[in-house]
Amino acid sequence: MIRSISAAALALAALASPAAAQTPRPDQLAFRDLYKELIEINTTLSSGSCTAASQAMASRLKAAGFADADLQVIVPAARPKDGNLVATLKGSDPKAKPILLLAHIDVVEANRADWERDPFKLIEEDGFFYARGASDDKAQAAVWTDSLIRFKQEGFKPRRTIKMALTCGEETPDTFNGVQYLIQNHRDLMDAAFVLNEGSGGRLDAKGNRISLGIQAGEKVYQDYTLEVTNKGGHSSAPVRDNAIYHLSAGLSRLGLYDFPVKLNDAVRANFERMAVIDGGETGKALAAVAKNPADAAAVAIVAQEPGRNSMMRTTCVATMVNAGHAPNALPQRARANVNCRILPGEGVEETRLALVKVLGDDAIKVTTVGEPSPVSPPPTLGKSITDPVEKVAAKLWPGVPLVPVMATGATDGRFLNAVGIPTYGLTGFFGEPGGNGAHGLNEKMRVRSLYEGRDFLHEVVKIYATQK
Repeated sequence: MIRSISAAALALAALASPAAAQTPRPDQLAFRDLYKELIEINTTLSSGSCTAASQAMASRLKAAGFADADLQVIVPAARPKDGNLVATLKGSDPKAKPILLLAHIDVVEANRADWERDPFKLIEEDGFFYARGASDDKAQAAVWTDSLIRFKQEGFKPRRTIKMALTCGEETPDTFNGVQYLIQNHRDLMDAAFVLNEGSGGRLDAKGNRISLGIQAGEKVYQDYTLEVTNKGGHSSAPVRDNAIYHLSAGLSRLGLYDFPVKLNDAVRANFERMAVIDGGETGKALAAVAKNPADAAAVAIVAQEPGRNSMMRTTCVATMVNAGHAPNALPQRARANVNCRILPGEGVEETRLALVKVLGDDAIKVTTVGEPSPVSPPPTLGKSITDPVEKVAAKLWPGVPLVPVMATGATDGRFLNAVGIPTYGLTGFFGEPGGNGAHGLNEKMRVRSLYEGRDFLHEVVKIYATQK
């Protein structure tokens, strides 16, 4: 055990060296092979199979010494391709609540004709891995699987039981969601003291230097609303002002000019305070001012110039789809739009619908909630028992890089777990490019250095969590 910890420390030190990062270690090459296998199993909703991916990762774990009883591939009877894997490394203290390592293995659709490279082949080029799922979320899924294998190889004996859940349907929750399914049908497998999930990585500057390491505490609620205007219509040669398209477009124009109130939770306030020091200048002053006084309109206006930060400090609603009319020579009988809202934790779905009605300011526009409303819950507490292990390992790997709390403006499966009282935090250690990594878009990528660093970072952090009291 002492030898394995020493080796891990040496690995962390070696990885911090730029020269070493360019030459993969043998264990990194073994991990790359696992990552490649997972990437190259198509797990899209249209033509893929999460079940195949779950079975492949279960085979890897079984080969590493996991017993069949500790590997469960759970496939809903009505959805044979939406299988989920739950693996367990038993701890020594039955009274200690487990840790759950969560990642989704389904990916967004990808059309080969649109991509520069085959989206379902792992390609390493110019310091990046390219593929659909290279970052979202097969990077973390591969790291969790690899970590369990390494724990077995090292003879690591955790105090807390470590669970891993690789789930399907995060990208298409209105069709099926594996986390929801497991909570409803196998709650015992998902129960944990806390969960580590996707949701936050690290920030790089334009030169690839590490600026900050993020940890997510809470996320906004995703909710679509349908806006609809109906009308009796008529012949286009005899137009009237009561036009469905005009009603809808005027309402959308009002929405486009509207800003929801600024409301900072603890994670966002801490983010602004710490990023104020990192950014400096006018932006830094504005971040500090908003953190101190969210009613400071001048400072809010400066912070809001960056779309991500604007979304962190307020609920946002934006028109994403419009459909209207039925013939080019007829007055429209119907005009419809989809408005996508990202709602601050603690604010309700119906509360937001009513706010939209008020902003649109036209009784002719009917606003309805789309689908099953997402669960709403306050962000989990970010205490020292969570942050101390992260800062300890980060200090070894990236000295001087500060840990910065964040609130995700997108949606992850953490919303389902937080809603049933299982605190879920976003932590990857993957440092990303200023312009993004192409997740959900074309030519999705992951920096090779960032993936290998994040792998070792998460492995050591989980060790600490699994042994702490």
